[in-house]
Amino acid sequence: MKITVVGSMSTDFVVTTTIKPNQGETVFGEKFATAFGGKGANQAVAASRLGMEVAIAGAVGTDDFGVAILNNLIENGVDVACVERVTHAESGSAHIVLYDNDNSIIVIPAANNEVKPETIKKFTQQLLSSDLVILQNEIPQNTNEAIIDFCWEHGIKTLLNPAPARFIADEYIKKVTYLTPNEHESAIMFPDQSRSEILAKYPNKLVITLGAMGAIYHDGKKEEIVPAFEVQPVDTTGAGDTFNAAMATALLQGLKMSEALRFANLAAAISVQGFGAQGGMPTLEKMKEQSQYEKTWHFK
Repeated sequence: MKITVVGSMSTDFVVTTTIKPNQGETVFGEKFATAFGGKGANQAVAASRLGMEVAIAGAVGTDDFGVAILNNLIENGVDVACVERVTHAESGSAHIVLYDNDNSIIVIPAANNEVKPETIKKFTQQLLSSDLVILQNEIPQNTNEAIIDFCWEHGIKTLLNPAPARFIADEYIKKVTYLTPNEHESAIMFPDQSRSEILAKYPNKLVITLGAMGAIYHDGKKEEIVPAFEVQPVDTTGAGDTFNAAMATALLQGLKMSEALRFANLAAAISVQGFGAQGGMPTLEKMKEQSQYEKTWHFK
């Protein structure tokens, strides 16, 4: 099964601290590290490690960071033929503070903003060969809309992970196959509507992730919460990306939604026990080693 991710690629600059500074305050941190990230790259790597055939479309700069980003994707089995090297922008970056077992992030899109609607012409054949296209909100909104329109017209399934949150017109929500906001993103996208109202409006399409509580969706008859697995997190960066890639993988492998979300929760639980967005992302073999792995999950 083929997945194409159209999205961001970046370098993560990660600071770990026991004291979170207030406005105008300087504090001493515990440690600093760099890692590979960008929601697009993260989801591509996660899906590839879970056994999918994965390609990514997007843009990086011609700087050393761009070279390293591409090499990392290649090493993780991701096809980068549809990644453009742009000379007028640096590669994207994310600046992450790890504090109290959680993270806060500032994203600098840079080259990722150069993935514009007209660039779709360069990778239409890749889209047409895909069983599922994954999108996020770290490339321009009009590009996402153009890709959703293209996939809708050609009968290609899409998964939109709307992070960071921004408004999306109802016509595009109707066109995507799966929509996966977290609670914060859902509240921004659907103001003045209760969670139950919006879940019932988009059964088997809208999946709201609940962090340590798991994920919730409506199966057409009732709401169902699929609980998360209890673990002690080391770094939660990339957990949502792992969840989305694993959910997509499981659905393409024929699992029903509730089982796909359980599989995704297990992948995310493993991922938070490693450092960096991609550091803890599991392979399918790693998944199968877990006691919580279901024997009925027959992956091709």
